[in-house]
Amino acid sequence: MKSKKHRTAKNVTTIYVVLTLLTTLSASFIWGVNTLFLLDAGLSNTEAFTANAFFTAGMVLFEVPTGVVADTWGRRMSFLIGTITLLFSTLFYLYLWYIQGAFYLWAISSMIIGLGFTFFSGAVEAWIVDALHNKGFKGSLESVFAKGQIASGLAMLIGSVAGGVMAQYTNLGVPFILRMIMLVLTFLVAFIFMEDWGFTPKKVSQPYKEMSKIFKASIEHGWKNRPVRWLIQAAPFTFGIGIFAFYAMQPYLLELYGDAKAYSIAGLTAAIVAGAQMVGGIIVPYVRKLFRLRTTILAISIVINAVVLILIGHTDHFYIAIALLIVWGMVYSLVMPVRQAYLNELIPSEQRATVLSFDSLVGSSGAVFTQPALGKAADVYSYSTAYLISGAVQLFALPFTLLARKEKASSDNIVT
Repeated sequence: MKSKKHRTAKNVTTIYVVLTLLTTLSASFIWGVNTLFLLDAGLSNTEAFTANAFFTAGMVLFEVPTGVVADTWGRRMSFLIGTITLLFSTLFYLYLWYIQGAFYLWAISSMIIGLGFTFFSGAVEAWIVDALHNKGFKGSLESVFAKGQIASGLAMLIGSVAGGVMAQYTNLGVPFILRMIMLVLTFLVAFIFMEDWGFTPKKVSQPYKEMSKIFKASIEHGWKNRPVRWLIQAAPFTFGIGIFAFYAMQPYLLELYGDAKAYSIAGLTAAIVAGAQMVGGIIVPYVRKLFRLRTTILAISIVINAVVLILIGHTDHFYIAIALLIVWGMVYSLVMPVRQAYLNELIPSEQRATVLSFDSLVGSSGAVFTQPALGKAADVYSYSTAYLISGAVQLFALPFTLLARKEKASSDNIVT
């Protein structure tokens, strides 16, 4: 590969795709079995989803501070710190499973894992957009984000299946060991190939003053920017419901399948979503040709996935649930590159990582409340009931998306 100084937009896109693949692969080893892992550690459904809520609470608490880190120290530094944080927090998680740790320790470890992911969110997206602009990229951002989506789907497919099979034939701790090994490789690749093209890290003599300045500017270009604000306000209802729908599908499919120990079936859940994610990424360039506005695609996706979640709650057939899961995963994945392109074209480079982190913060805040509530609904009533509620809550994102459409933002127009 070319030297860092002379790399082209194509080289930068390749690095982005590889890093996306590696980070998703390391994470996905546990995605198919994470809920089962928590239940095996002695937690109830309510406690397991509350532990997941502490993970998202960690993301809420640390999203903006780590976004400011990326906008000062650099996106590359933020990525490297996140990799190290995830490595040691995963080790702590594994230790708690081994000792059947108390719930408050699970809450602490989940928040630390959330901290690790906040160093990625915003930073990676800001890094690729700035780098592409620096290299004179003339294509559509959707095409680049779609490639990342496909790589993420492929990694999720491999990792989730491997994690589920390894858990079934060994134990539920092995996927977490695989994650740690992959995180070491991810760190090495980022350290060697990643560079802050198009962004100059700041040497800050007064860090708190500089962070305050960037945070205020991000509010100006984020929350006070009406098209951005409306889309950010829709995030709690899409992301919050999405994360529950994914993780609850593991025990729900096992329930429909009739074998609580068939961990490979749980891994299949993540693999199906991964395959759907790849298809969603592949068809993005074709779907965008059918519409004039990006908000139209976003609004239609909200309605479709709300209906799909309600249908999942109504069915008691394993294979019908699988088919509906495929539709949900494909639509959810299709819309992400469109949403990313809409937001990035409205945010200045200097505040990009912080504003994107703020977007992630608001989305994560939805998961903080929905996961324990829906987990409780699953405990008291059933997973079916929890999915019916999920579909209804998802629809609350629609009014905010339609308000964003009314703003007629420049980034809303699809240029083919």
